[in-house]
Formats: sequence, C-alpha cells, structure tokens
Amino acid sequence: SWDNYNMTVYVQLQGENGFKDATDVIKGALLPHVDKETADTKPELFIHPMAEWHLNSEFENGKTVTSKQMKLVWSFGILGGFVLILACINFMNLSTARSAKRAREVGIRKSIGSLRSQLIQQFFGESLLVAMLSLAAALLIVRLTLPLFNDISNKSMEIPWTNLRFWVSAFSFAITTGLVAGIYPALYLSSFNAVKVLKGTFKAGRYESFPRSFLVTLQFTVSICLVIGTIVIYQQIEFAKNRPVGYTREGLLSLHPRSPEFKGRYQVLRNELKKTGVVEEMAEANYAITSTLGWNGGFSWGDRKYDPSFNTIFVTHEYGKTVGLEFVQGRDFSREFSTDVSGIIINESALEILGIENPIGESLTWRPGGSDRGSYKILGVVKDMVKGSPFDPTDPSIIFLSEDDLSNLYIRINRQVSVHQALPEIQKVFKAIVPSAPFDYTFADEDYAAKFLAEERIGSLAAVFTFLAISISCLGLFGLASFVAEQRTKEIGIRKVFGASVLNVWQMLSKDFVGLVIIACFIAVPLAYYVMNAWLQSYTYRIEISGWIIVISSVGALAITFITVSYQAVRAGMMNPVKSLRSE
Repeated sequence: SWDNYNMTVYVQLQGENGFKDATDVIKGALLPHVDKETADTKPELFIHPMAEWHLNSEFENGKTVTSKQMKLVWSFGILGGFVLILACINFMNLSTARSAKRAREVGIRKSIGSLRSQLIQQFFGESLLVAMLSLAAALLIVRLTLPLFNDISNKSMEIPWTNLRFWVSAFSFAITTGLVAGIYPALYLSSFNAVKVLKGTFKAGRYESFPRSFLVTLQFTVSICLVIGTIVIYQQIEFAKNRPVGYTREGLLSLHPRSPEFKGRYQVLRNELKKTGVVEEMAEANYAITSTLGWNGGFSWGDRKYDPSFNTIFVTHEYGKTVGLEFVQGRDFSREFSTDVSGIIINESALEILGIENPIGESLTWRPGGSDRGSYKILGVVKDMVKGSPFDPTDPSIIFLSEDDLSNLYIRINRQVSVHQALPEIQKVFKAIVPSAPFDYTFADEDYAAKFLAEERIGSLAAVFTFLAISISCLGLFGLASFVAEQRTKEIGIRKVFGASVLNVWQMLSKDFVGLVIIACFIAVPLAYYVMNAWLQSYTYRIEISGWIIVISSVGALAITFITVSYQAVRAGMMNPVKSLRSE
C-alpha cells in the first residue's frame, strides 16, 4: 500500500552521490501510485541524513524546523554562558573593589616609568593566570562529576585527554574567559593618576561603586530568572504526571511477541494464564497503548465526510477490561454478540470531531484510500486515553474489533497478587506454550513514565545551573561584603564607640546589597515570566505561571542575600573598636 506511512525506509547512498542529488531523483516516486485526492497535495519523498536524526527531525510543510532538542542545546549553551559571565562578574567586582589598595602600586609603577600598556599587560596576565588555574580545577571537577552528569543526561561521555582539538578548544576558551574577565579591571586600574595617588589626594570617585552595583544586580537577575525557570519546569512536569490517562497503568504488563510461535496461541495462552489465578485478563492490540501509530481517514456518516484522520486501534474482545478503559456511554465489545465484529468504540475527542449528538447505535462508513471497508456501528464512548505526549491533546481514536493475531499483548495482573509473585507464574506458562520465545515484557506505567524523561532531564540540568549560578553569586556577594566591612572598619569602630549596636552595623552593611537584590527581582520577574511563558506555549497541556512562584523566588533571593551578608556584617559589628582604632 503506497499510502501506508508506518514503515521507515533506510538507504545507503552509493558512490559520491549527495543527499540532495539522491532526493532529486526519488522525490516524485510516490505520485504515480497514490489516488487522485492524495496526488493533489503532491507528496514528495526525501532523504534525511542520519547525522540530523536527533537534532533536526521536526518538519512543517516538508521543511525542517528547529526541533525541541536543538532548542535545548541552545538553551543550555546560553545558560552555561550566563554562569560563566557570573564568574567573570565576580572577578571584575573583586578586582575593582580592591582598587584603593592597588592605587598606590599603580602610582609607584607609573612614577618609575611604567607605561599604561605595561600595566594593562600585568593586569591581563593576572586574569589569564586565574583563568588557567581555573581550567585545571575545572578539569579535575569535571573528571569527578562526569559519572553523575552522564546519569542525569543519559549519555556516556568521557574527557578526550588525547584529542588535540579538545586541548586547543579548552585553552582558547580559558584565554578568552581570562581576557573578558580582565578587560574592565585592566583598563580601570591602569587609568589611575600617579601624582594624585602618591600625594594622597586620590579618590576613587563619586560613582566608583556604580559598576559593581550594576554587576551584582545583573548576577542576581540571572540567578532569580533561573530559580523561577526551574520551579516552572518542575510544576509543568508534575502537572502532566497528574493528568488522567483514561486507563489503568498499575499492574498492566506489556509484551511485543515477535516470535512466529505466538501465532494462533492467543486463546490458549489466555486460558492457561487465567487458570493460574495471578492473571485477571489478557488482550491483544495492533499498537502499544503508549503509541500513537496507526492513522487513517476516509470515514463518513450519512452524507457527511470527515477529512481529519483518526487514530485507528485494532483489539481483541477483552482489551477494554484488560487495560481499564473508562466508558462514558454505551458498552464494551462482548463475545456474546457476534455482530460486535462490525462494531466500534470511539473516544471523547473523536466524538467531538464527529459531532454526533446521540452516538450509540449510529453507523460510520470507512473507505480508506478508495477501498470500502464497510459500515461500523458505534457501541460505546470511552474517556480519552493519553497515548502520545502527556503534554499534548489526546488523539481522536476509533477502536475496532479484530480476530487476527495482533502485535502487542497485554496482561492485567490480579490486584490481590503481588507482581513478584505473579511474574514467575506468568513466565512458566509462556515457557510451556511458546518455549523458544523470550519472555520480554515491560510495565505500562514504566512505558508511560519514559515519556517524561526529556522534561525531567531539562529540570535536573536547570536545577544544576541554578545551583551554580546562586553559588557563584553568593561567593561574589560574600567577597564584596568582606571587602566593604574591611574598608569601613574604622567607621564601624567609631560608630560602636558612640553606642551603635551589632544590629545597627548589620543594617548599615546589609541595606545596600538588599536594595540591589530588590532591583534584581523587579528586573528578573517580568523577564523570567516572558521567557517561561514562551517555553510553556510549546505544550498544549500546560500550567499557568502562579504568583507564588514569583514570591518564593524573590523572597528566597532576599533570604540568601541576608544570610550571605550577615556573617560578615555581624562579624564586623562584634569587633572590638579599640583594636580597629588603635592603628590610627
């Protein structure tokens, strides 16, 4: 059948022919073999290179579009870039914060003949040295944490120690990072006036702290965005996990009997399994319950024709009872009625498309591809089954009765029996009736859970990036708080002499940083909302971003700021003013 697209065709190109040349040869091969109605749409064949299967396998109107996988690659690449930028910001902040201490060094160097270009080289050299030491530390950390990362990402990557390209890339990246992190401190520190510095009249300037304030705000803006994003991803996954699926997954065993030995043994297997007492029911279907394969069109009702295709499922009589279909109207297939062979069961989505007010007893005619399959009476309507992505709408489905051997077998384990007790008994029956066929089974709930792996992986990696971003931001904040406390040691001593308490000192040192984080919250919240709302649009079945997510993220950022700054603030406030003032 030329219009059956359930098969995948693999080809090995011969000689020097490229993919485009081969596609040009075969693209019109379908047209002579499809009916006129299909030919009007001009279906074309094309060759899709294996190298693009994973990241570039989504199409619209025959054209490649950016896939979810490729969007993830870009997203996590950008997140990694942001984390690196946060580290560079810390280096800039702490380097410029120490400007007053290094001003005298710059003044002396300039007075004995150092050029500004030489000073810039010195500061860049310091930055590059830090970057190279960081590269060595990063390689060690990656070596230790790579097994954990492989587990999260479901990959088996290794560090290519002997690959020259890897080392060139690593050193190039480290050098670039060192230059980026060092450019602002190098230009800023080298610009000091030697005369003013050595006369003691040098002042950092009224707006000297502005760049640092800006960079701290940027750090926490990124961190808060990542926190909000991680919570939204987690909520979206949980929302889909709690979605009603329209059948009972627990205790449902799935097998794909590939061995020809199964042919004609269905009824024998069913009878013997039920005799064990560990099996409640057994049934067959043409496709897995978690699969959306099998689409057909050509349905009509009276003088109405339905253009949309329906997901067509062929099953045995006991399918509904085995998988636990939930009927909202009518009944299931029954062996008591021989006429049920020309009956069908539809789901709620199919009923909505058909638009039949009282569906039970109505007939649908099926003429796929111009052939006449006959008329089928609607016996029942079931709740929608989530067969495809849990984040997408359910497929309009029509279930047909089949007496042929089908490719998927389902076993409902007795609810009164444990799985550990049931499996050996089931395997024993299989070995007795189909001895050479492997007892290769999966659980329906595990198959369904596998549909969340990609999103769960996104959530796990986002959580890792968020932890890194917050940690780096807190380290920078801790360093700045330490430096500010050190700078204001004399001031704090005088304030304590005049009766200031530890709480007063804590408030004085904390308020500036807390103000910056509050500004970061106001920037991050609308930005994160916009980005995550756009991400959620790719899912039809999705959450709405709740206000409590924003509140928790903002309050959490403030709490982390208080905790980070408080240690240095309290330590400075408890210092003996006699010691801090004696040096004067």
